[in-house]
Amino acid sequence: MAISLQKGQKVDLTKGNPSLKKLLIGLGWDVNKYDGGHDFDLDAAAFLLGDNGKVLSDDDFVFYNNLKHKSGAVEHMGDNLTGAGEGDDEEIRVDLSKVPSNVTKIDFTVTIYDADARKQKFGQVSNAYIRVVDEDTGKELIRYDLGEDFSIETAVVVGEIYRNKGEWKFNAIGAGWSGGLAALGRNYGVNV
Repeated sequence: MAISLQKGQKVDLTKGNPSLKKLLIGLGWDVNKYDGGHDFDLDAAAFLLGDNGKVLSDDDFVFYNNLKHKSGAVEHMGDNLTGAGEGDDEEIRVDLSKVPSNVTKIDFTVTIYDADARKQKFGQVSNAYIRVVDEDTGKELIRYDLGEDFSIETAVVVGEIYRNKGEWKFNAIGAGWSGGLAALGRNYGVNV
């Protein structure tokens, strides 16, 4: 049974489970009834960050236009343009054994593509979640359901995995942002 987290809760991933190396990060959501004339395209991304909370280079931003980190540690499994269907809408694989030593955390985000032009906000999204799966066993380890806390935001930092004293942990963040992917990228030090 997966551990179900609330906003701000942290949990150990590798302590007591040192063989855990490959994670599947599943992100999912539903769109509330919407008749704005545009598809509702949400995009998952991962930011590989150093001690200062910033990317070390633009290559440390893994998303629909940069699907795989140069280390092979993080791989985005492809862009879902509509979010239709059951289960995970987008997935990101993480191989903890390949994460460069100067990367201390990986933040997982979801943004709304072209949100301002399409007049779309996270208040129109429901049932958003992130889950962490042991890719070798298929067992869901952690699930964090975001709830309905958002209204005008166009980007959300959903959660992060981070190193702490040689172990990997997960933090349920659930922080909303305005300004979409560009604002989020600038915050993490990406040249946008």
